[in-house]
Amino acid sequence: MEKQNALIASNESFLRDLQLFCNIARRGSFVAASTERGLSPSHVSKRIAMLEASLGVKLFQRTTRRLSVTSDGEAALQWAQKILDDVQGMADAFADRRTQLRGLLRISTSLRLGRKHVSPILTMLRERHPHLEIWLELLDRRADVVGENFDIDVRVGEVQEPHLIAHKMVESVRILCASPAYLQRRGVPVAPDDLIQHDCLLFRGRDDRFGVWRLTGPNGEKSVKVTGTVASNLSDIVVQWAKDGYGIVMVSIWDVAESLRAGELVRVLPDYQQPADVWAVTAERLSSSARIQVCIGFLREQLTSGPYALVTRGVGGF
Repeated sequence: MEKQNALIASNESFLRDLQLFCNIARRGSFVAASTERGLSPSHVSKRIAMLEASLGVKLFQRTTRRLSVTSDGEAALQWAQKILDDVQGMADAFADRRTQLRGLLRISTSLRLGRKHVSPILTMLRERHPHLEIWLELLDRRADVVGENFDIDVRVGEVQEPHLIAHKMVESVRILCASPAYLQRRGVPVAPDDLIQHDCLLFRGRDDRFGVWRLTGPNGEKSVKVTGTVASNLSDIVVQWAKDGYGIVMVSIWDVAESLRAGELVRVLPDYQQPADVWAVTAERLSSSARIQVCIGFLREQLTSGPYALVTRGVGGF
């Protein structure tokens, strides 16, 4: 029994070291990986040294300026990811036989969507499944789901990667709006080309062409090159600028629902909009995972009708 327990402990330690190795390779930094895992850099260095000794290869090339994975390390990384996927897959295969899901969920999403909606929803999911571990990463760019080893990316807009499985969460659009004071001062646009003469508040989302607004209207899609003196990658900022009367903004309807209802903003060119559905995307190899399926189902349920749902109806003419 003692030998069996020692073997189990040894295997668990080996799996943790493989996870740590993958984290360092993904982050490109011992310090960043140690911070993510809540470990000291010295402990991380010690565990990797032990893993290198166990495998008999050098995994990383370290210099004063950068950290890179060696050729042996690249091969080891592929094996490590497959081993960890297989171990998690085995656990997922029997998840429906347990009352609680287990394992780590790595989820990415955009800043506003993450802070206001996804984060509290994941807290609710964690309360239902207390044995789940959740890592949520908020990014101002499109996540590389496979390369960065995310289980789920919650995103707004088209899913263009053919190797990903897309699950629609919420049907939504981006709309144009401005404050009543701005429109009184500068006039109300009556056609998309009129936007060229206006101050447009530029918000660069994760999937946007910066400074180009693609609008779908009665005559199909039209692209308008817009300009403005202020821009940000955070929608909170550009929405506030719009409420302060600095120009016209285009953001998801759920992002300005409260401001529209309060009269702080009004729709501009109400016949024009941009499709901006909300999706949860996963790698194909994870599509059958019980943890992933439960999380996606819970996200869809809560984003459409829960306390942190995205409001897309009953405002702005919808």
